[in-house]
Amino acid sequence: MTSIRRRTLGLVLLVFGISMLTIGLVSYRYAAHEIEELYDASLAQNARLLEGLIQAPLPADQRDVMLASLESALLRAEESDKRLAGHRYESKLAFQVWQDDTLLLRSASAPVAPLTALAAGYENTSLEGHGWRVYALSHPERPLRVLVGEREDVRGELVTLIALRTLLPDLLGLPILALLLWWAIGWGLKPLSRMAEQVRRRDPHNLQPLVMSPLPRELDTIVGALNRLLERIRALRVREKRFIADAAHELRTPLAVLDLHAQNALAAKDPADRREALEELRSGVARATRLVTQLLTLARLDPEEESRDATDSDLLQEVREALAKLSPLATDRDIELLLDADETADWHLRVESGAIDTLIQNLVSNALQHSPPGSTIHVALAAGGEQLTLSVDDQGPGIPAEEREQVIERFHRAGPGAGAGLGLSIVVRLLQRHGGRLALDDAPGGGLRAVAMLPRRKARH
Repeated sequence: MTSIRRRTLGLVLLVFGISMLTIGLVSYRYAAHEIEELYDASLAQNARLLEGLIQAPLPADQRDVMLASLESALLRAEESDKRLAGHRYESKLAFQVWQDDTLLLRSASAPVAPLTALAAGYENTSLEGHGWRVYALSHPERPLRVLVGEREDVRGELVTLIALRTLLPDLLGLPILALLLWWAIGWGLKPLSRMAEQVRRRDPHNLQPLVMSPLPRELDTIVGALNRLLERIRALRVREKRFIADAAHELRTPLAVLDLHAQNALAAKDPADRREALEELRSGVARATRLVTQLLTLARLDPEEESRDATDSDLLQEVREALAKLSPLATDRDIELLLDADETADWHLRVESGAIDTLIQNLVSNALQHSPPGSTIHVALAAGGEQLTLSVDDQGPGIPAEEREQVIERFHRAGPGAGAGLGLSIVVRLLQRHGGRLALDDAPGGGLRAVAMLPRRKARH
């Protein structure tokens, strides 16, 4: 692709050339019109001078001598050596003085025949293969007619010379202007070149902001956008490194336990011992699977990986379906799940696909982890005009008020029976994506109450 410098220079020269051509054409037409007017006025003036000279109040004999003398001088100008002649335009100017049909006087360049048959005024005519501009002046009282003519190539040559002399400085100055513009545009684009060079020489692992000063206002916007992009990439790399470190740290122990159970199963000679080791191995695989699932869920919920598939959803219906999936696990632990919601309320809101299922899975699973057998987990829904509220009450040991800020952090475990410490972190991040929030409080019957508040508005992109 052509460089900005060349494109700008080409555009400037094109605009300048078109402007210069337009101005030149207008100037040419204006100059031609003014020259025509000037020459027409000169023709009329010469005609009046000749008329005044011919009509001078002289005696007839003196008048005849004056005419003979003028004619003799004009004929000598025609027959003399060209070096002694006047201006080269002299042969292109002519005049005649007629009295009735008698030619009283003519210039050397004038034909014997009348220049025009026009009685008075201007006329364009052709004589001897040349175009002429003729002015005829008639005396209102005497049969006297003065004809003054001028070859049109005189005017055309003059107009051409004026136009060329007007345009010549522009034509000669255009290459100089192009060089000056090339230098000026290059100087103006130098900050952009410096920025491009700095980016080109930059270490691929260096994600620190670009620092350039002074910076033009136009490039300040570009540098700001680049710095914001670098910051987002840097934050993404930090999250990736943290995720890899967290996954390696959290999976190390479960994998070691799985390996130990596998060794026990291989070493066991009693079928009962082998079965017990295999059961422990199966249970460990389930825990590792749950941990990996939670890690992947948490990674998916990071800001740079936000989903945008928000759809209309029925909160009550999705909560029922999610609780139905958890019912076998609750039954296995002898824990009862109760749902309290107003069937007539409006439960519609916009959430990301699968968000409610993930929310219930983590809140209720967390409650199942800490609830004793024979207890009840109470799930309640409340509908407001701008917000829907979901609360989960368990009958476990609860969480002290001073520790509630810490339990929502990654891998923070509360109590010996806790899992990987990711459930509440996933819930908080999921609610943040939808503009909601999580509140932890004491349940009325003892234990912990987790309250998730979701606005009805569209999920944040």
